[in-house]
Amino acid sequence: MPLKHPNWDIFCRVIDNYGDIGVCWRLAKQLAYEYDIHVRLFVDDLESTQHLLPSVNITLGVQYIDRVEIHHWRTDTTYASAGDVVIEAFGCNLPQDYLHSMEEKRPIWLNLEYLSAENWVEDYHLMPSPHPSLALTKLFYFPGFTTRTGGLIRERDLISDRDQFIDRQQQANTGHQLLKVSLFCYPFAPVSQLLSIMSAGAAPVYCYIPQTGIMPAVRDFFGIPQLTVGQQLISGNLTVEILPFLTQEAYDRLLWSCDINFVRGEDSWVRAIWAGRPFVWQPYHQEENTHLTKLEAFFDKYFDAYEASARNVIEQFHYAWIEGRLESPHWQRLLQFLPSLRTYTSKRSDVLAKMPDLASKLVILSENSQ
Repeated sequence: MPLKHPNWDIFCRVIDNYGDIGVCWRLAKQLAYEYDIHVRLFVDDLESTQHLLPSVNITLGVQYIDRVEIHHWRTDTTYASAGDVVIEAFGCNLPQDYLHSMEEKRPIWLNLEYLSAENWVEDYHLMPSPHPSLALTKLFYFPGFTTRTGGLIRERDLISDRDQFIDRQQQANTGHQLLKVSLFCYPFAPVSQLLSIMSAGAAPVYCYIPQTGIMPAVRDFFGIPQLTVGQQLISGNLTVEILPFLTQEAYDRLLWSCDINFVRGEDSWVRAIWAGRPFVWQPYHQEENTHLTKLEAFFDKYFDAYEASARNVIEQFHYAWIEGRLESPHWQRLLQFLPSLRTYTSKRSDVLAKMPDLASKLVILSENSQ
């Protein structure tokens, strides 16, 4: 049956190290492929977008990639009409001309908020906000970890694709394996401390590091002036391999391949959850330690069924990592609980995957609207 609202517009400003465009691109592509929705993605920074989507042509005003109509959102962009559903990602503020076109059409207007596990999210999810001067009402849409929120981004075949990949990987691997770690974090993380601890540890570690803003810290640790893609560096029991900035599909496969994944922000955090592997999350730093409140709320939701002693170890490692006071005992205790943690994260991923995903809940919302 055809959808009542088949044309959607998503507006995105790239302000947070690719995280915003990462979320918006996943959502746009899923809506297009799984629901045959015509999606126009308005994005202000094509150069940053090109890191995630190498096929993006930064000179074009409009282009089609993976069934999505991508518009370079500039101050001189014109809008013939609004979509049936308008998603204003992360409070990016819609242009006035577009708002007037919305007033004529009266679309479903949603402000897609950042992901949080805090309890108040359930109360504010879908809360209306009338425009102060136009006959329009915006709904605040909160992703989340419970049925009373907007769900998490998860493509229809993601879990089965992951399981098939891991099965193939296990069949191909024989004998003793190195501890595999992926490292994706903000530059203010204690990168040198972590590398030093892994280097001096008893367990051999193979660490994959995509090219991001932490390259200066990696160069300083190894005492070299330059890093190149494919380069392998060895220090004690640590081997580091420098990867290119990965596409989303390649990054998923990296997460599925590793024993521990260091992730940050929102997009890589959610993908680490779906990987079903142990992970360390670095939330974006906020004033008044709001990020620590978000971290604790996530622990309360995600590790609610984990044994207290193990949860305490994981929490201590997170706080040490986030606050820049990481020491060798934090790493050693984490490794001691790695087998049970892997079992837990695998089961937790499967439990969350039984909940409706973000895109499906958005479509249901739009179809139930007049």
